[in-house]
Amino acid sequence: MLGPGTQIPKSGNCKINQQINKSADQQMTSVRLDVWLDVTCLFKTRSEAQKACDGGKVEVNGQAAKPHRLLRVGDEIRITRLHGRRQIVVVQELAERHVPKAEARAFYEDRTPPPTPEELEMIELDRAMRRSFGSRPARAPDKRERRALRKLKGQ
Repeated sequence: MLGPGTQIPKSGNCKINQQINKSADQQMTSVRLDVWLDVTCLFKTRSEAQKACDGGKVEVNGQAAKPHRLLRVGDEIRITRLHGRRQIVVVQELAERHVPKAEARAFYEDRTPPPTPEELEMIELDRAMRRSFGSRPARAPDKRERRALRKLKGQ
């Protein structure tokens, strides 16, 4: 039993816990696909990575992968991005915890080929189309403007 003056070290500052965490990271042989995609910043959030996996946008070693699929070092991941562009990465390291973005890039090797002229043209057309629609109004219409819009629409 601890005495009244005894302080319990916080888990983050305890050297023993830090050593245990380091040894656990070194022994890691597999990690969930959705967690790894989030940690490596290939997707902004884990839920976004899960949606991509469930939607068939992510393949591991040539097979469609679900979010719970376990990744190992050396696995090849193909991610379908906008306009059918495929991003190809090979797992170099495993991690379950977030690290700075610069360090996260060391967890994979990007083997994505450069875009073809057709893909560049498609991207440029998409950007031009978005610009032509114009930007959204700076604010929502007020009461008078809403009435005018309803009158125009015939409601």
